[in-house]
Amino acid sequence: MFTIEHEFDCTVVTLVDDGPAPLQEDVAVNAFAECITVEQYDPRTDEVVRVTLSMAQLRDLGAALNLPEGSYTLATRATPAVG
Repeated sequence: MFTIEHEFDCTVVTLVDDGPAPLQEDVAVNAFAECITVEQYDPRTDEVVRVTLSMAQLRDLGAALNLPEGSYTLATRATPAVG
């Protein structure tokens, strides 16, 4: 199960582990204009752990989920010149 909420400066997707036990803590994905953060509460340390991904890292992660083992570099599209 997951939820989607639109905040002032980001979109928050919360992933709820509703499978068979043992269950993991909810994961919150915060999508900002310049980066993505992934947060999960760690009950062992009683702290929220946060990982920040750049938009390029997020693009690479999305591509990696559909590729076989190996090392890759994604080509970027050239932005047309204006003027």
